[in-house]
Amino acid sequence: MAEDANKAPRVINKSGTLKMDDKVAATKQARDITGKKMDRRGRRDRVKAETGPKEFDEITIAIDRVSRTVAGGRRMRFKALVAIGNHKNKVGIGVAKGNDVTTAVNKATSKAKKSMITFNMDGETICHETRTKVTGADVLMKPAAPGTGIIAGGTVRSIMGLTGVKNLISKSLGSTNKVNIAYAVMEGLKAQVPRKDWVRAEGAADSKAEKPAKAEKAAPAKKPAAKKPAAKKAPAKKAASKKEAK
Repeated sequence: MAEDANKAPRVINKSGTLKMDDKVAATKQARDITGKKMDRRGRRDRVKAETGPKEFDEITIAIDRVSRTVAGGRRMRFKALVAIGNHKNKVGIGVAKGNDVTTAVNKATSKAKKSMITFNMDGETICHETRTKVTGADVLMKPAAPGTGIIAGGTVRSIMGLTGVKNLISKSLGSTNKVNIAYAVMEGLKAQVPRKDWVRAEGAADSKAEKPAKAEKAAPAKKPAAKKPAAKKAPAKKAASKKEAK
């Protein structure tokens, strides 16, 4: 058995040293310069902890190359538009620039987290129709019946995909700039008012019913019918002629 172990091929590292087997490595203890055994307490576990599900999902809507003219020439950089959301009623967007794409995306994601908003929903759609304008962008959004889906363009669809809105009708009526459209969508979501805060139809009906009643009470009494003018008396010429005859 010992001869077979000696005949086993030895694994040599690039540095020329022998590679330890797993069994030897498991039993070997680290020692310091003086030869004392090193205590392993307090050492970090190198096994990474299992990461749970992310609270927010992110999506990169657009990446553009921008330039700025300086004294030495043109300075090229990248601009990223990123949106994040929790697939419920929280969403945010961020725009940032960087020397490379990774830097721009990371900075935009950080800005999006800081600018998150919470908007009101009516089931799986928005509460009411909105039309918002940001510079040249003009976005119209309408609530839709269940099963309609998201009928919208690329930028609006990307943002709504990170929210809990499942049914929406949208139309971009102005500029096609993605950044402006994204900001217009955010303004439209901010403007959502829940149904309970609307002017109630019952109250409006009650007020309408009360108005005629009050009008009747306040109406002036009818004036009596005007009397017909009395018939004119016949002239007294005949009576005078009779006296003369006598």
